Amino acid sequence: MPSRQDLRNVAIVAHVDHGKTTMVDAMLWQSGAFREGSDVNNRVMDSMDLEREKGITILAKNTAVRHVINGQDVTINIIDTPGHADFGGEVERGLEMVDGVVLLVDASEGPLPQTRFVLRKALAKQMPIIVVVNKVDRPDARITEVINETYELFMDLVDDDNAQALDFPVVFASAKAGRASLNQPENGAMPDSPNLEPLFETIMSAIPAPTYTEGAPLQAHVTNLDSSPYLGRIALCRVIEGELVRGQQVAWCKADGTVTNVKLSELMMTEALERKPAEKAGPGDIVAIAGIADITIGETLCDPENPNPLPLIDVDEPSMSMTIGINTSPLAGKSGKNLTARLVKNRLDQELIGNVSIRVNPTERPDTWEVQGRGELQLAVLVEMMRRESFELTVGKPQVVTRMIDGKLHEPFERLTVDVPEDYLGVVTQLMGLRRGRMEQMVNHGTGWVRLEYVVPARGLIGFRTEFLTETRGTGMMHHVFDSYEPWVGEIRTRPTGSLVADRTGAVTAYALFNLQERGTLFVSPGAEVYEGMVVGENARADDMDVNPTKEKKLTNVRSSTGEELERLIPPRLLNMEQALEFCAGDECLEVTPTDVRIRKLALTANERAKLRNKAKQG
Repeated sequence: MPSRQDLRNVAIVAHVDHGKTTMVDAMLWQSGAFREGSDVNNRVMDSMDLEREKGITILAKNTAVRHVINGQDVTINIIDTPGHADFGGEVERGLEMVDGVVLLVDASEGPLPQTRFVLRKALAKQMPIIVVVNKVDRPDARITEVINETYELFMDLVDDDNAQALDFPVVFASAKAGRASLNQPENGAMPDSPNLEPLFETIMSAIPAPTYTEGAPLQAHVTNLDSSPYLGRIALCRVIEGELVRGQQVAWCKADGTVTNVKLSELMMTEALERKPAEKAGPGDIVAIAGIADITIGETLCDPENPNPLPLIDVDEPSMSMTIGINTSPLAGKSGKNLTARLVKNRLDQELIGNVSIRVNPTERPDTWEVQGRGELQLAVLVEMMRRESFELTVGKPQVVTRMIDGKLHEPFERLTVDVPEDYLGVVTQLMGLRRGRMEQMVNHGTGWVRLEYVVPARGLIGFRTEFLTETRGTGMMHHVFDSYEPWVGEIRTRPTGSLVADRTGAVTAYALFNLQERGTLFVSPGAEVYEGMVVGENARADDMDVNPTKEKKLTNVRSSTGEELERLIPPRLLNMEQALEFCAGDECLEVTPTDVRIRKLALTANERAKLRNKAKQG
């Protein structure tokens, strides 16, 4: 089949924080995408505010670099994918656009759970893979061991159909320094090449050029969506066969099987970080088109005389869910603008269009919906984005999505990798035992650190991160990815403490907090507004306690020598969204507004909560 030798389409995949976005930065700089001395942010592909704040990639994005390789001018379309397991849908979607994969592995940490996840997806599509051992200049680099671990991972995932994948090229790199080498450097040393030229040459030789059929009718697959205030909805497409021309009449093959003829009002191609107008695009090109208002991911653009749609994009099923509804607390409407059920539902429907790994289901209440996703972080990011768009919401505690298999209840299990100093081995083993974790492997690298691998129920990991960091004094590192569905393992009690619950509405006083702080950890400061049923702290004991955080000191005309002493308050523990979601008990939920995140009881009054407890006992 004929091919386009001037074009390569490649996805950069890796575990979180192994250097994907930094590598794309270096490739853009060395291809002349930015002029000398221009002021460009680090990790320029992380364009969302939330991505910059959290330091992670959330959405898969594409860029294109033009580079002269072995005397030939080549365009390399690069898809920068997220590294976090919760955003695996973005990775699967990105792989639909490319012909090969660059797999980054940290020279110290080695392959981790998300490395396994993205590699399994790439091997399932029988794509050629380039392994890049990144951060070889780390003082604790162990390059040879990491290469051996990577080979073991390939051996574990490769079957007879794609045995040739074991013959992968290895490049050694330091993305931050913009250097790469085909020769293995010493541990902690820089690659011998002054630039990324060895990586560009390996991409040119190992990643196949896009192939096509001469004279075939048009086929273009929609793999991503964007929007513009001037052009409306923009669809990102990979042209499989034929040509796309600006102003062309095409057949739009929808997800429901119907076909409509439409006209393309705009055609653009990516150069570095900009989309520039183009007259036409050929096979293998990744283009952005405008003019189709309701187009969605997975649909196909075809020749009107020969409409032949491509299969829809298939992604893994969600394993976690939470309820999202309107704010029903007594303080509703104080800071947000978008308060009604109609606006919340429209926003969730809008998210469904661009996010293939999320599901939205109705519940018994007309103002509340069940949102299913890959993990806590993905759902928390959705709520955080809605919060910044001035929504006020009530968000339920994350729950696992169960399935009935052969008449038995099954729940999702995660593969967890934990790196901890040897001193904390015992406490981590104890924590995982309480959560029904099953140890699969334990490796001591001889550096004072131990790596533990567990298979653990997904609900056992809800709220685990905070406790894990506390017990390991902030030194431990944990990563997990979905493994499989296994039979339900029974009750898991993950939070040994209860809540301090406000029993009335009012403003918090320092006098009341001074008397309450010995009862547990407080979440509110003097002057904050509270209401009956709002959680104001964590009780040191296992049961809930109703307290009065608004109590005032009564003034009298009697003077005393100690009467004017100030109360010394312990600073409150202020929870962000993820921490608040982790802290929530089964009978609690979150009130999320643009200015505050409050934990509250589902039943606000003490009488209602007592009735529910009695019902539960009788049941």
